[in-house]
Amino acid sequence: MKFSDRILKIKPSPTLEVTALANALKAKGIDVIGFGTGEPDFDTPDNIKQAAIRAIEAGKTKYTPAGGIPELKKAVIEKFKRDNRLEYKPSEVIINSGGKHSFYNLMQVILNRGDEVIISSPYWVSYPPMTELADGTPVIVDTTEERGFKMTPDQLERAITGRTRAVVINSPSNPTGSAYTRQEIEALAEVVEDRDILMVSDDMYESILYDGFEFFNIANVSDKMKKKTIVMNGVSKTYSMTGWRIGYMAGDASIVERVDTLQSQSTSNPTSISQWAAVEAINGDQGMIKEMVAAFDRRRKIIVEALNRVPGFTCLSPNGAFYAFPGVEGVYRMQGWQRVIEKYKSEYNSSRLSSYLLEEARVAVVPGIAFGSDAHIRLSFATSDKNIIEGVLRIDEAVRKLS
Repeated sequence: MKFSDRILKIKPSPTLEVTALANALKAKGIDVIGFGTGEPDFDTPDNIKQAAIRAIEAGKTKYTPAGGIPELKKAVIEKFKRDNRLEYKPSEVIINSGGKHSFYNLMQVILNRGDEVIISSPYWVSYPPMTELADGTPVIVDTTEERGFKMTPDQLERAITGRTRAVVINSPSNPTGSAYTRQEIEALAEVVEDRDILMVSDDMYESILYDGFEFFNIANVSDKMKKKTIVMNGVSKTYSMTGWRIGYMAGDASIVERVDTLQSQSTSNPTSISQWAAVEAINGDQGMIKEMVAAFDRRRKIIVEALNRVPGFTCLSPNGAFYAFPGVEGVYRMQGWQRVIEKYKSEYNSSRLSSYLLEEARVAVVPGIAFGSDAHIRLSFATSDKNIIEGVLRIDEAVRKLS
């Protein structure tokens, strides 16, 4: 069978692969602690589930407009006004089948062959492949742990060329949990404000912040920046609704119109029942968010402190999201690392370390190379305190065998 060039250069999502592998081992009765999955371990709140049940009972199970029901668009518009001080018209909002769907469709709509998208590394695993699937070219800007994994204005300036079409900002970030301050966002805006470049703001973790950190969107900088910014968000992380598959985007009406056209010829509408559940999520009681964030905050402190005690590990405390992204280059310099190289044939050290930890410690982590940094691994702390304590203890014991 002959396949397209575009699909042959794309690899499966590594985060989903790690989770699937951990689940497969668990199904065999093997005790594996999984730090791979990027979803809250809380159940979807009852008021949201009941809204879905009411929608089913009311027969709201048919096709909807490709870009989403008016009621959900209205809820999204009110959310932007309430939480972000941003105002949009219905023609500037579209509902998608999850945040991944939002970004994929946007790239398909705005990119031509050779157009460039600036993406800071470490990055969410799907940004580069979805750019490539739209015949675009990812331009990767490497950030450092010392600067909090954040792109500087100078770095952005140097990355811009005549082919630059868009710049992606993910704050708080998956995988690092780093977030840009208002001042940092404003400094980045100064670089692009007078250029014909689209800003893509992925705000999926907007509600999961710690230590009083205040979220700020680049669309808030000025009217000019709002007009050139596409804001993407969804209900997956904020309301523990990952499987419901509802994302949304807002921005220039001409872009939204073309995304709507694409959806009408590809996926059609997001699931009708999930849309009605999302209306309740956005409009209903928001109290569960504080409870969930409080639990994540407690786990964040546990995992960061524990990881920093592991030989060869260094771990920054994230500003938001629910990921720890420890540096592990110290492990690569250990006396026993050569044994790991000889046993695990991957060309990347973070993949070798992840394989070693899975086999030796029965702990599943995601290799940092999946996010653009071979010097790190990612652990999701969207799991129980008990799993975090036991899992990092296992990692510590396995790593000490290499020293």
